[in-house]
Amino acid sequence: MENEEHKENEENKESLNQDNSSVVKKSSTMDKFRENPWIVSTIVLGVLAIILIAGNFTGGLTGNVISSTAAGEQLLSFYEASGADGLEINSVDEVSGLYRVNFDYQETVIPIYVTKDGKFAGSLSAISASTSSEDSGVNVPKTDRPKVELFVWGYCPYGVQAQGPLAEVVSLLGDSADFRTVLYYDGHGEFETQQNKIQECIQEIAPSKYWDYAAGFVDDIYPKCSQDGTVSCDKTESINLMKSLGINSDEVFSCVDSKGEDLLSEASSRASELGVSGSPTLVVNGVKTQPSSRTAEAFKSIICEAYSDAPSECDTALSSDAANTAAGNC
Repeated sequence: MENEEHKENEENKESLNQDNSSVVKKSSTMDKFRENPWIVSTIVLGVLAIILIAGNFTGGLTGNVISSTAAGEQLLSFYEASGADGLEINSVDEVSGLYRVNFDYQETVIPIYVTKDGKFAGSLSAISASTSSEDSGVNVPKTDRPKVELFVWGYCPYGVQAQGPLAEVVSLLGDSADFRTVLYYDGHGEFETQQNKIQECIQEIAPSKYWDYAAGFVDDIYPKCSQDGTVSCDKTESINLMKSLGINSDEVFSCVDSKGEDLLSEASSRASELGVSGSPTLVVNGVKTQPSSRTAEAFKSIICEAYSDAPSECDTALSSDAANTAAGNC
């Protein structure tokens, strides 16, 4: 019996090792990360912030549910084997169909989410805030008119954190590059499904006003409706914002009803095609990029590198202040 249990534990650890493409590494080995380093945590002034790598949790579950205790111990063993020191399990609870393993680390409680089969989890890593895309080995093809895609869940706080700064870049470079938000997953429920459709449809119907809507969503809708979590809140606030921007909400919701499912299916397929698994992920000219931070200046810099002949606007300095991470989980 002990041999069987030992074998099962080893298989679980091996499964987690295979399915998590970003793991705890020392900063000197960050070039080995296969996943976007931008969606892992950063130590700033000694405080470790955790950013969940948002996999397709529902689709990723095998049905082989393990206990919360086993999930916590498995995750701890995995991180320790990967080089993490000083982690202790504080508690494990269940949130939105996932286990949340709360680790004690340097007098801070760090929550890491893991699927109930233990196969997909958040990533924990000490990464210098100054890590840049130039150091990451990412080669973005140069084109006359770059294509920029931001992959997010509508109500993922980290995706929301990226939309505001990118909207600033769009206001600067929007005439010389193509920008699009790809709403590829809806793990929070029906209200997120609806918002994903709304944003996809606005990009179809009123593309010139979309980024104004996105910025308004970040400031006005997300803080209220992410807490409320209802379709009615999302719809009411979205209509109010659209009216203020001169977007025809009737046309948008007609699109939501007639084309919404197809648009979300296309977004999901695009994410799968590019191997996108985290919200947010910035793709430029078909390549997943690794911005140094979620700031307008960092986004602008990596996009300007993708021009065959960068426009003069690229010399304009944008904000280097990161937006505050919104409350929530993904």
